[in-house]
Amino acid sequence: MFEFINDNDDRGQVGIGTLIVFIAMVLVAAIAAGVLINTAGFLQSQAEATGQESTDLVSERIDVTSEVGIVGNNSTGELESIKISVSGAAGSDQIDLSETTIQAVGPNGQANLIFTDEPANGSADHNQIGNASHLNASTFAVQNSDGEFQQAGDAVLDRDTDYTIVINPATQPFGNLTADDVVRSDGSTFNYGYKQSNATAFGESDTSSLEIVSPASATTSLELTSPDLYSEDGEAVRL
Repeated sequence: MFEFINDNDDRGQVGIGTLIVFIAMVLVAAIAAGVLINTAGFLQSQAEATGQESTDLVSERIDVTSEVGIVGNNSTGELESIKISVSGAAGSDQIDLSETTIQAVGPNGQANLIFTDEPANGSADHNQIGNASHLNASTFAVQNSDGEFQQAGDAVLDRDTDYTIVINPATQPFGNLTADDVVRSDGSTFNYGYKQSNATAFGESDTSSLEIVSPASATTSLELTSPDLYSEDGEAVRL
């Protein structure tokens, strides 16, 4: 019933064959283990990155503390500036407002607003920004608590510092002035929309939707709704 191998040469061949099979199995197991280790390391790194991104989307968010409009002309019902006070969300790290964007939809279309520290006349001197009328279309500037306009890199939110985002309500998408329209009329000052016969600025009963997107892509949504009636020039109205 059983066949015995008595020939020494045949017995040696069987042993070598078994050894080859064993070595092959060890090599396959080693390769498989290497693949599993590499895959596990990749998945761990990916999970950590995804977790950090998720954390940033929650914590690296900009909180809006107030939305105010400054009346420019009571009789025509238009604003001269829009001011949005912002702070970092609880637990957030530093947030660079110069790397932040604002996606805005207003009475005159939609636009992505980016930070600027240059006035609409193209000067590189941020000190020439005196008020919102000096800002071009599709831009916003940042003031500190003393009302000083900030340069790129200086407007950084942290747990101790808040800032105010300033927008020109005469420019698109809030008003109907474009980049080419916002120019010096007398060599020294810019004109708000309400001071130009062919221009209109964001004002009474107007609405706008804004999404403030932080550098970590965390989004804060807000609605600007202007009152139906202004009382006097220079007053601050809640939006």
